[in-house]
Amino acid sequence: MAGRNDAAPVIIKRKKVVKGDGHHGGAWKVAYADFVTAMMAFFMLMWLLNATTEKQRKGIADYFSPTIPLSRISGGGDGSFGGESVFSEDQIAQNGTGASSLKPSEERQALGQTGTSDAKDAEAGKFAERAHRIEEALMGLGGESAAMDNLLRHVQTRLTDEGLVVELSDLEGEPLFTGRTDAPTALAIELTEVVAKVFGLVENPVAINGHIAALPEVLIEDPSWDLSASRAMRTRQLLEDAGMDPGRTLRVTGYADRKLGYRNPMAARNNRIELILIRSDL
Repeated sequence: MAGRNDAAPVIIKRKKVVKGDGHHGGAWKVAYADFVTAMMAFFMLMWLLNATTEKQRKGIADYFSPTIPLSRISGGGDGSFGGESVFSEDQIAQNGTGASSLKPSEERQALGQTGTSDAKDAEAGKFAERAHRIEEALMGLGGESAAMDNLLRHVQTRLTDEGLVVELSDLEGEPLFTGRTDAPTALAIELTEVVAKVFGLVENPVAINGHIAALPEVLIEDPSWDLSASRAMRTRQLLEDAGMDPGRTLRVTGYADRKLGYRNPMAARNNRIELILIRSDL
């Protein structure tokens, strides 16, 4: 009995702990996120420097300036820039796209791709005055006779970013062109003569766009593109025959039925010609 071992067996459990090294941890993600944020801020700064005017940049700098101004100039202080803003074109040379040299002239200010200048604003204002004068000239023709009143029912005008659009469109039973051809009716000839006379008040270039209404049936060969382009070309010829300088024509385009002006695709008014007086500052 004395040789019997009554002691219980000892069981040892070993727990293996795996520690993640730098590659499997998350510390690099934080560092990478900080790097991406810094790069985004850097490229945002570069874009702002290129795409804003001097006045706009000063406004941005003023927004982030202290509540208590240190200097009358944005940025303040008496450090390396002597109290001048880093955006001041009169002090710091800004060479590169969208910027000017040390002493910029008015036409070489840092405008950027979307910037504007006083000269452009003035030109835009002048064009708006000319466009208003042309609209008044067109509408002023109304009342001269019943025939002229009926003629002007086909005319609509609107001012866009590109310029003044004078739209000549069909009315029910009163088309500008015969059937599905580019042969102008007497109505179209009279309208183009009126427009050519009014366009003679200015010297802006002219663009001509042809549009037609959607066709009610499916055809093997869609004539929409050729028809809209040929009608635009015929209108150009009518304008030149009426006295408009051929050198003023900037482009002639056919849009088929891809740019409808009215909700109903087959509406008669979708058969139209757009005559655009292009802004000279574009």
